[in-house]
Amino acid sequence: MTQPLLVGLDVGTTASKAVVFTFSGKALAEGRAATPWQATASGAELDPRRLLGAVLRAAGDALAAAPPGPVAALGVASIGESGVLTGPHGEPVAPVIAWHDTRDEQEVGELAAEVGAAEFAARTGLPLRGQWSITKQRWLARNRPEAGAARRRFSIAEWVVRALGGEEASEQSLASRTGWLDLARRQWWPEALDWSGVAPSLLPDLTVAGRPLGRVTAADAPARLAGAVLTVAGQDHQAACVGAGAAGPGDLLDSCGTAEALIRTARPDLPAAAVRELTEAGVTVGWHALPGRWCLLGATEGGLVLERTLQLLGRSGAAIPDLDRLALSAPPSHVQLAVSLGTVALAAGGDASPGPVWRAATEAVTGQAAELGAVMTRVAGAPRRIVVTGGWARSSALMSAKVRAFGPLSLLPEPVEAGARGAALLAGLAAGIYASADEFPAPGTVPAEPRPAPGTPEAPGA
Repeated sequence: MTQPLLVGLDVGTTASKAVVFTFSGKALAEGRAATPWQATASGAELDPRRLLGAVLRAAGDALAAAPPGPVAALGVASIGESGVLTGPHGEPVAPVIAWHDTRDEQEVGELAAEVGAAEFAARTGLPLRGQWSITKQRWLARNRPEAGAARRRFSIAEWVVRALGGEEASEQSLASRTGWLDLARRQWWPEALDWSGVAPSLLPDLTVAGRPLGRVTAADAPARLAGAVLTVAGQDHQAACVGAGAAGPGDLLDSCGTAEALIRTARPDLPAAAVRELTEAGVTVGWHALPGRWCLLGATEGGLVLERTLQLLGRSGAAIPDLDRLALSAPPSHVQLAVSLGTVALAAGGDASPGPVWRAATEAVTGQAAELGAVMTRVAGAPRRIVVTGGWARSSALMSAKVRAFGPLSLLPEPVEAGARGAALLAGLAAGIYASADEFPAPGTVPAEPRPAPGTPEAPGA
């Protein structure tokens, strides 16, 4: 007997990841394909058709490595700010601009002058900066005449679902990353649409992740996907909360990748003053992939800082276990690291040997994350629990610093593609396999234990 399967797709900035799961949430096979960005003077852009090809390759590779069995459902999560403009027949009519591309600097300045940072943040829950769809769309309208032929605009995951044969929809967590959504009203903000030259008809109706949006009918999709129920699984960070079992009220997910993200699930009733405090600290407030919840999201360059510290020490990733041991046994030192925009340098004085330097780096990035966590705690209360995942969570020195800063933590003991897992579980919801998110199988977690360095106040016998 073959078992039916779920497939989760996480279309990220670096790569598209496809993972095949059982209904019990166990990963069976994985496929991956690089996101096909083309470098530009201001950042990067891509052809939506090439992106779809990469997504289908990742899904095909995962299914080729998976055991036999019908695919019941496919969920797609993605980065949240970039979008695809399509013409009268659903064909892409303009490139996708990367969320980090800076070509819209003029438009960002105009948004600040004409709408105002305070008003923009209050309406959208987003700090005013060059990341959101609203200014990229105004740039396209001015500089790419072909964009004028657009009849619809989709976020990345919504575009993939539509291209596979699904229905048109705007999912709420992705909509929250555009700059067009009125946060409190959960409706499109007419003035913001008008400012960026977007007709209301360009955006599909709002929906929530896990809602069925038809079935896979695309001829170029892997054959095993034919007939699978489709759903948009939301913005990748929110999908990761679902996949990591950290999407309950008051849960906090600490995702330790190249960019470290803190994602807090909160009630959708924070007062305006709380939203203002969060956005002033650089934390975004938006609708969660799961209904009836908001998501607070703050990010640092923690993983990038650790990568640069390895380079500073002349080490590779293979040296991390040895550096962790040295850091955990290092006495207190006066190592000073100058950290700015992902760069790391040693300041004058102090012990510059590998153990103290690595300890200083793990404590520095933990301090940055703790500052964001403190803002979230002030406005939304202490987190119910904190779950840590991501590649850097395998550093014992980093985890020791985190436990000292945050208190008790739960750690996913094995590498988990949490975004893809969340997408697959939401696909199962769309297919009726789970009656609600409360039935999602939880991943196994273990407590993270502090291991303070000798001579610190937390160390035994200190």
